[in-house]
This record gives sequence, structure tokens and C-alpha cells, in this order.
Amino acid sequence: METSYLKTLELDKIIARAAEGCVCKESREKLLAIEPQCDPDEVRYALEQTDAINSLLIKNGSPRFGGVEGVSQLAARAVKGGVLSMGELLMVAGALRNFQNLVSWYGSSEHDALPTDDLFYALAPQPGLEQQISSAILAPDAMADTASHTLNDLRKKIRATENSIRDRLESMVRNMDTSKYLQESVVSIRNGRYVVPVKSEYRGEVSGIIHDVSSTGATVFVEPQAVVEANARILQYRAQEAQEIERILVAFTGQVAAIEPQFQYSYKAMLEIDVLLAKARLALDMKAFKPTVRTDTSFSLIRARHPLIDAKKCVPVDISLGREYDSLIITGPNTGGKTVTLKTAGLLCAMAQCGFLIPADERSEICVFDEFLVDIGDEQSIEQSLSTFSGHMKKITGILELAMPHTLVLLDELGAGTDPAEGAALAVAIIEELRRRGVLLMATTHYAELKVFALETKGVVNASCEFDLETLRPTYKLSVGVPGKSNAFLISEKLGIPERVIEAAQQHLSAEDKRLDAVLGQLDDLKLQLKASQDEVEGLKNEAAHQLDAARQKRDELIQQGENELEAARAKARALAQEVESKAYALTDELRQLQKDERMSTQQKAQRAREIAKKESEKLFMGTEVVHNPVKEFVPLKEVKVGQEVCIAELNQLATVLSLPDKNGDVLVRAGIIKTKVPLKGLKQPEKLVKETKPQTKAQQRYSRLTGDANRPNGRVERVQRTAKMECNLLGLTVDEALPEVDSFIDRAILNGQTVVYLIHGNGTGALRTAIHKHLRGNRMVKSFRLGRYGEGESGVTVVELK
Repeated sequence: METSYLKTLELDKIIARAAEGCVCKESREKLLAIEPQCDPDEVRYALEQTDAINSLLIKNGSPRFGGVEGVSQLAARAVKGGVLSMGELLMVAGALRNFQNLVSWYGSSEHDALPTDDLFYALAPQPGLEQQISSAILAPDAMADTASHTLNDLRKKIRATENSIRDRLESMVRNMDTSKYLQESVVSIRNGRYVVPVKSEYRGEVSGIIHDVSSTGATVFVEPQAVVEANARILQYRAQEAQEIERILVAFTGQVAAIEPQFQYSYKAMLEIDVLLAKARLALDMKAFKPTVRTDTSFSLIRARHPLIDAKKCVPVDISLGREYDSLIITGPNTGGKTVTLKTAGLLCAMAQCGFLIPADERSEICVFDEFLVDIGDEQSIEQSLSTFSGHMKKITGILELAMPHTLVLLDELGAGTDPAEGAALAVAIIEELRRRGVLLMATTHYAELKVFALETKGVVNASCEFDLETLRPTYKLSVGVPGKSNAFLISEKLGIPERVIEAAQQHLSAEDKRLDAVLGQLDDLKLQLKASQDEVEGLKNEAAHQLDAARQKRDELIQQGENELEAARAKARALAQEVESKAYALTDELRQLQKDERMSTQQKAQRAREIAKKESEKLFMGTEVVHNPVKEFVPLKEVKVGQEVCIAELNQLATVLSLPDKNGDVLVRAGIIKTKVPLKGLKQPEKLVKETKPQTKAQQRYSRLTGDANRPNGRVERVQRTAKMECNLLGLTVDEALPEVDSFIDRAILNGQTVVYLIHGNGTGALRTAIHKHLRGNRMVKSFRLGRYGEGESGVTVVELK
């Protein structure tokens, strides 16, 4: 692709602006060398990658990312046997830290599979090695004492020896006998050895080795004989220290060499991620979006903005090309925005082909061009003796040589700079030739002939940049389908040109020019009328949309109300069923007592039984009316345990969990003697409220009187009320199923502080009852047990007293 045309579109400025966001020098150079891709699939994938990183930047913020440079070559040198310095190892550790931080950043929020997954999965952090290097090496020229035990011991010895030398030399300096020989009362270092400054005339008075002489010769630096051996030890320790540091560096280099293949792959992925982060940061700055990539040669930019113009001042434009028409002729006054429209179209398409998101509506669509051929600006050259017209023609010559299908051609002021008649004719011929080459074309002009050509030629459409004649300022809005007027006369008149001059100029216009000018004026009027109509239609559309939203909301409310009514009916039915079953025992007991009453005849008993049945039936029918009672808001349980006490939200009924949720999320619970399945989301924590005491049935009252303790003081009879929490329904269970249920129930009863419970096993063959009794005899928590009395269920129930 010819890059000089891309520079005319100022793509290089966009790339340079994005490159400022790169952290690593290598990724910055990589981004600066980027060129538009010509494969639609590659362009689409590049845009998806940038868009994915853009979304992550919005959700996760910027990752912790440090700049590194040339680390890839360092790893390669480590493989070849070269020993890395402390500074180089710190750069390797920096790269490994980047790998770790990028992986953590990528996983800091939940997201589906992204097109950047491969890059981040390629990162192979080595937290162990990175931590070792960072802990051992403090700076490019400083290794920590803790890098190894040997190094730590050597440095302790060096410090101890140095302290002993200082102590000796300082005592010498403070000594009255020797201090008179010294030039200054200080201790200094020469050639790595501790020395004292001795006056040259007394150098024979201080025994030792002379290591240096001052520039004046008045002072000699003597290493006293008393510290010569200690200084020698320090030098020996220093040599051992250097050997130990070299050994540590060799060990770290070997570890880097061991991970080199994986490291190189990760480093390359890191640079790619750095480039994508720079593109995404630019997209956030420009408020850009991902366009759709088309496979044909057509594009549609909606509310497109030039990225180099201040977003607050830039007026968005809609530009389409390649579907209904392949050529767009843009006319209008100078400074009206014609050239900016050309550059916006070309630059945004080129940006998208480089993987940049574009400052346009997300509904925008772009296509992939093999070439961008551009002639924008004044090509006049004094050095080459070229006029403006000659410069343009030279540029168009090069364009004609490269023009082919899948090419976007942008021509500014086509045919300008020469005789208007000849220039217009040449412009028409050039457009016809380019169209024969199958290109997409956008051109700006002031020639009326080109406006007529666009009106008469299929596939060529006029467009105009609007201009406000009252303020003499362009609006920068593009109107497709309508040619624009240059408005030279009106602008000149507004600027103060005498009216007679304007009238004289109008007389010089040809009849055809006047007719065209009149037609364009009528088109401007029609355009204003059309705009007013469009505004009215838009208002009606918005009103209809609001009404539609209101209707949808009302529909949703009615649907929800119906669902609530249905759920209320279901809840009422379940409550009714439970009530029927809970009253069955009391009713049965009352009928049995009626049968045993010897004072009543058989006919009286039958009559009394019918009255009882009728009365209970009427009560049940009266409770079948469904009243809408929406369930109050509650916090559903997320998990339950077997034996846990819960509350069924829609019934506000306490229940006990019998099994964990099945694959459908339903939990088997028992409320009283009823077993039922309830969705887990329909259960809540039981409220700690005092339950209202239900009135006893006549049978219960009679039972209480019969079972009262006559030996209590004052002859008072204690009434025992049997509740659902005191009962364990084992009907229908086998022996193997029932016995664990009995143990679990007894454990819960003891935890709840209960002393008496009822095991409902029925009569049947008696096998279940026998097995339960045998099992209870071996339970240490059972004080005693017996069969139920009259009113308690008799032989179908076992009453257990707990310790």
C-alpha cells in the first residue's frame, strides 16, 4: 500500500498519538510501523481485540505495567552462556512482573471468551524466580546481603574487620604521642586500604606502607603497620565477596536460560498486549466504537467525527458510499467542511484497517480497501516549476496508474487552477475513467458542470456542505442528494460589495447558469421543507415509541398480576390440602368416640356423624375462595441441610428439610404431616415470632381431660397440645428408611428441648412398629415409650418420652 497517501490523510498523526500510550519502547516502535491490513477477516479480528481490551479497561482500569526494553535479547544471551549483570536481571524480573500483573488484571473481572484470550494465556509468570531476583538484587550495582548465606557471612566479616581497623586508627589519631605527626586527625582510604595522613617530614616516625602522596608533597598517606594484616584480610574478603556475587549471577542466569523458550513467547505476547492497550486508551480518549466490517466494497459512517478536531467543536457527519452510488460529488462554499469530510471518510476507514476503533456511531460499517489514493491540498512547487494545476495533475497521474477495484479515491477541488470550462471537462473525464476502474470516489468541486453531471449520471450523487447565510458561517453538515451553491454573490453582498457590482456580475452569468442557480435555490427550499417534515416525523415516531413502551409496561404488569393470582390460587390449594389432612386426625378421633358412646342409639350416632361431616365440609368450602395476597419480599435461602427448620415463604408455614435440592432445584420438606417439594428459592429463614395458640378441637379437649394428671395439686389437669413439630410421619417407609428418620427426628427434638414426641407408623403388618420399638430400646436418649392411647392414634402411633 502506498504510504504517502496515508500521510496526506494524517494517519501518521493518529498512530503517533496512540504510540504515546505504549509503555515499552519495543511496542511503541511496533505500533509506529503499523500499516492498514487488507484482509477483512484480519481487520475484523484486530478490531475485536481492541474492543475487548477497551471493555476491560473500562471495567478493570489500567493494569500495573512497567516499561522494559531489550529483555528478549537478554534471555537469548543467557541461553548462549553469557552471564547477566544485576541490572539486566532486574529487567528480566520486571518483565516477569509484567506477566503476572497482566494475568491478574485480565482475570479480575468475569467475562466470556474474548479474542484476546490467546495472548493472555501465552503469558507464563514465574513468581518464584521474579521474587528471588527482586529480593536478592536491590539495584543495578547493589546485591542484598540476604542473597546467600555465604555472602551474608562475608559481609559481616568485612564490617567487623573494618570496625576494628577504624578503632585502631582512631586511637592512633587521638594519641598525643602520634597525633603530632599527622597532618589531620582523620582516617581515609587509598587503593581500598585504610590510611592516615602523615606530615612528609615525619614519615619515618610512623611505620607502615605509603600508598599515596598529596599534590603538594606535604602529606603522605601511610597504612600503619598495625592494620596491614587487617587490611589484607578485607581485600581477601572482598575478593571472596565478588566471587560469591558472580556465582549468584551465574545461578540466576541459568534459571533465565531454562525458561527462555516460554519467556520469549510470553514477551512477544506482552508487547502485543501493550500495543492493544495503547489503541484502547486512544479509543477511550476519542470516545470511539468498533464498526462492522463488510466483505463487499461499501461503507457507511454514522455521526463520524474527525479525530484530530476537538470533539466539542467537531460537527458529526453521515457518509455512505458503495451501495446506491459509487461516486459522491461534494459542493458548497469555501471553508464549508468539504475537505474535512473527505479526510474524515478516508482516515476513519484507514484507522479501522489498522485495528483502531473509530470516532463514529457503533452502527457504522466499513469495508477494506487495498489502496487509499488521495489528492488533497495545494501541490504547487516552485522548485519543480509546477503550478497548482500542474501539481494536481501530476498527483492524479499517479492515482490513475494505481486505481483499481477495492480502492478509495479522494480528490479535492478536482480540475481547479485552470480555465473553468476546460477544467470542468477534464474533471468529468477523470471521474468517468476512475469509475471504469471500479473505484469508490469522493470529490469536491465548485464547477456547475460537475453538479449537472452528478444529476444526470447513474451511480453519481451530489452532496453539499450547508452554509448559514445569516451568520456567514458554515454549519459543517453534509446533505447527500442535493448539490450546494457557492453563494458567492450573497456572501460578497454581506461582506459589503456594492449592490450594483453584484447586479452587474449576475448579468454576466449565462442563461444556463442562471437556470441552474434557480434550480439549486429551489432545491435548498425543498431541503428545508424536507428537514421540517423529517423533524415532524421524528417527533411522531418518538411519541409512538413512548406509547408503545407504556403499552408494553402495562402488558407486563397484567401478566405479572395474572401470575401472582395463579400462584396465590396454588398456595391456597396447598394450604387447604394441608388443613384437610391436619383435621383428619381430630375428625377421626371424634367419630370413633361417637361410636363408643353407649348412651346414643345407632340412628342418633349416624345423624350426629352426618352433622359433623356437613359442618366440616362447609368450613372447607368456605376456605376455597382465592384472595390475592402477594408474597412479601424475602431473602431466599441459597442452601439447606437435611433436618434444617425452614419457612415456606408463600404459605408462611414452618417445615423441616428432608432432602437436599434435586437437579431441578426442588427441596423435599415436611410441614406437619405433609411431605411436599418446594423450590429452594421459595424457602426462607423462619421468623422468630410467637405463634398464636390454635383453639383445641373437642376431641383434643376430651383427650386432655382424659390424660390429665389427677394427682396434681388442687386437682388441676394439665392440657398437652400435640403439634406438627412433635410428630414424625413414617407411613409408607420401609424399615431401612424409617430407622434413620427416627434417629434424626429424635436428635432434633432433643436440640429443641422437647420431652415427648410421636412416631406415626400405622398398623399394617406390625413389622415397622416392631422394628421401631426394638430400635428405641437401644437408644440412650429414650427414657420410655408406649403405644398411643385413645385419641393419640392408638396402636398406629408410638409415644416416646425423651431424657
